[in-house]
Amino acid sequence: MITPALAWERFATKAKPRRTVNAAGATTWLNWTQYPDHGPDETILGALRRKRVLELGSGSGCNLAHLATLGARCTGVDIAPSREAAAEQRWGRGPELEFVTQDVVDFLQESADDFDVVISIFGATWFTDPAVLLPLVRKRLAPGGMLVFSHNDELDDGAQPDRAIRKWNFSGQQWAEMLFIAGFATASSEIIPPPKPDLPGTLLVRGTVPK
Repeated sequence: MITPALAWERFATKAKPRRTVNAAGATTWLNWTQYPDHGPDETILGALRRKRVLELGSGSGCNLAHLATLGARCTGVDIAPSREAAAEQRWGRGPELEFVTQDVVDFLQESADDFDVVISIFGATWFTDPAVLLPLVRKRLAPGGMLVFSHNDELDDGAQPDRAIRKWNFSGQQWAEMLFIAGFATASSEIIPPPKPDLPGTLLVRGTVPK
């Protein structure tokens, strides 16, 4: 039987490394959509200096490495065993940037740390039962903290629940309802249009907890 960790490891071995520079010539950047050099950047998260940021499904660490350059203290969690080594090889490791190999549900259940910002870009919020994940994220967010995540805007494709990797595709309204049930104080969403009309857009969801 293929486990989620093995399935993601197979996916990781086929993934292409991110470019060394983007179209603007930057060596680090954050991109919420599935298209390069498209969509909003990290400014939607507000000021990040000294903020504690957690990424669920951090891959090779490129998004967190950028946030670390802005003064954030970043932790990335990924289930694929090779991702931690790949991230550390490219970006290093230190008090402002660390990577963990673990299922995100296990990490959130076992961690005693609080975070100001939790992000997931086509990551674990898309591939984890929200009834399980969202209350755990809520518990680990500091007062006034926020969860921001993205995935494509196509609705649930009806994937079989016994597959090693399953997507939870919901509308912005559905995500908002689940965020409120999980104890979030606010929830909002928007669809970022694709660069070409025949491509899928990106759903960007934000939720905050009480201060």
